[in-house]
Amino acid sequence: MLSPIKSILLSINRPTIYEQVKYLSQVLPQLSADKYNVKRKAFASIQAQDVDYFKSVLGEERVLTEQSDILPFNIDWIKNCRGQSSIVLKPKTTQEVSNILSYCNKRKLAVCPQGGNTGLVGGSVPVFDEIVINFMLMNKVISLDDVSGALICEAGCILENLDNHVREHGLIMPLDLGAKGTCHIGGNVSTNAGGIRLLRYGNLHGSILGVEAVKADGTVIDCLKALKKDNTGYHLKHLFIGSEGTLGLVTKVAIHCPVKPKAVTVGFFGVENFNSILKLYKSAKSSLGEILSAFEMADNQAISTTSTNLKLPNPISDYPFYVLVETQGSNEIHDEEKLTKFLSKEMESGLILDGTVTSELTKMSAIWTLRESISGAGLGRGYVFKYDVSLPQQNYYDLVPILRERLGDKAIAVYGYGHVGDGNIHINITVPEYSKQIASLMEPFIFEEVSKLKGSISAEHGIGFRKPEYLHYSKDETALQMMRDLKNLMDPNGILNPYKVLPEVNV
Repeated sequence: MLSPIKSILLSINRPTIYEQVKYLSQVLPQLSADKYNVKRKAFASIQAQDVDYFKSVLGEERVLTEQSDILPFNIDWIKNCRGQSSIVLKPKTTQEVSNILSYCNKRKLAVCPQGGNTGLVGGSVPVFDEIVINFMLMNKVISLDDVSGALICEAGCILENLDNHVREHGLIMPLDLGAKGTCHIGGNVSTNAGGIRLLRYGNLHGSILGVEAVKADGTVIDCLKALKKDNTGYHLKHLFIGSEGTLGLVTKVAIHCPVKPKAVTVGFFGVENFNSILKLYKSAKSSLGEILSAFEMADNQAISTTSTNLKLPNPISDYPFYVLVETQGSNEIHDEEKLTKFLSKEMESGLILDGTVTSELTKMSAIWTLRESISGAGLGRGYVFKYDVSLPQQNYYDLVPILRERLGDKAIAVYGYGHVGDGNIHINITVPEYSKQIASLMEPFIFEEVSKLKGSISAEHGIGFRKPEYLHYSKDETALQMMRDLKNLMDPNGILNPYKVLPEVNV
């Protein structure tokens, strides 16, 4: 039997809420309100009659009030944020969500929507005593059209379960994440999640055909059409994609699923420097063309930390940088030949120092496991600061050596990895323990540097609780004011996921 911490670290995906319970009871992070000096807004506090109402709507078993049951819903998976909620609600239907929000809006009770709780910016956990509305029981597939590829499902469906379901019908989900075994499709939509297939299939604003969402006052907005073309007025679905539950709670999703590839091939290569990675990417686009589905990179520290801490094999020797290339096509022999030729050509050119190409399922899975496990690999060594930014590809890796020099021996490790094809780099900084002094060396410095390069302070993880005060580095005041206007229009009492996304206005 593995210890709780090892169970978490050795999981390929994020730990489920239940896997966290025992461990979190032993290692409680500081309350977010205290850690980040946040003041509670003038919301009502939950009373006994409120609990009675929720039980009348959901039944006793779907209203959690015991602290031991609530604890994992109050803490994010990287143990960075901790809220103070005293109640968790588990609706099964859109009507139940509507009833809950209508009641909360009248009472001015704040709510925190929650899916698989795999986020990295504290968006899915409360800050104070917000009522947690968890969607885990809204997990039904409603329909799948295997001709058009349109899947309609409830927001609490786990991404990996949906992918397994549509694969049985010759399709795949258009997004793939390291957290796929735990994250919910509603959370993916609400945060506009990216992942490793974005290079091939684009972001969710393009893949989502429609949504059903509930406004703060309980009004159900039905934009659930499964049409690829619907040019009738404002495209309201986009208001709910990426707004992180601050404008409405997504309850159902219609999403386009691409055809499942008949052939998948993976290459894993050792590279001398980041400039060689850029040259390889340019060559891959030319040589592999339409079958290129992923182009990932990781530096030596990212791979060595993951391999060592999680006891995962590195299929090739030790190199300064690594590149993972995946192709998806219709002819295995043809595709593997193309990738093997690419490997041979670039080994001759000197861009690739060593590499392996495989179409064997177990070997491909082992390579992807190594890549997808990087995010959680440092958690066993201390506190991990995680940054998710977009940068011009020429400047993609610039921040990592700058941060190594800036932090010196204050950091155990500083490493970068991510999706080269869409300019999204993840930077993990492991320190012995959290301190405001160390945090001040990185924030707002990192965001200032990103802004100078015309990048984005959040590529795919969202803004959540951790980044609202830095949003101005990516959005000017006119954009911020329009966001505030939308929030005031759709949620005038501000009960939906407060303290998230929008920066506070200094009066």
